[in-house]
Amino acid sequence: EVQLVESGGGSVQAGGSLRLSCAASGRTFDKYTIGWFRQAPGKEREGVACIRNDDGTTYYTDSVEGRFTISSDNAKNTVYLQMNNLKPEDTAVYYCAADFYFTSFLTAMVHPDRGDALDAWGQGTLVTVSS
Repeated sequence: EVQLVESGGGSVQAGGSLRLSCAASGRTFDKYTIGWFRQAPGKEREGVACIRNDDGTTYYTDSVEGRFTISSDNAKNTVYLQMNNLKPEDTAVYYCAADFYFTSFLTAMVHPDRGDALDAWGQGTLVTVSS
């Protein structure tokens, strides 16, 4: 079982940058796919990015491609989301999530209603981008 703790949220002006961290407990960190979802007020949960820790494969939703970068430090059991050129529409609570199966994680990113079936979720961290 893996447990997740996010950090790094905050407030920034449009065009600025933030880096989110997701620290995972558990001895099989490198077997999991870990990534980020976000939920803005009044909107559906949205998959943002994920990384498959066993081979480094990454996936991004179109709206963040080229601006966000997900990376993993297996020695620290931590996944990072570097967010550059932030826009007001990026404002949301960002949640870290994990699943043993890459395909399950991708499915949840495309179909957010499947997200509740993922193996683990963090508590969320708020990102606010002002114009």
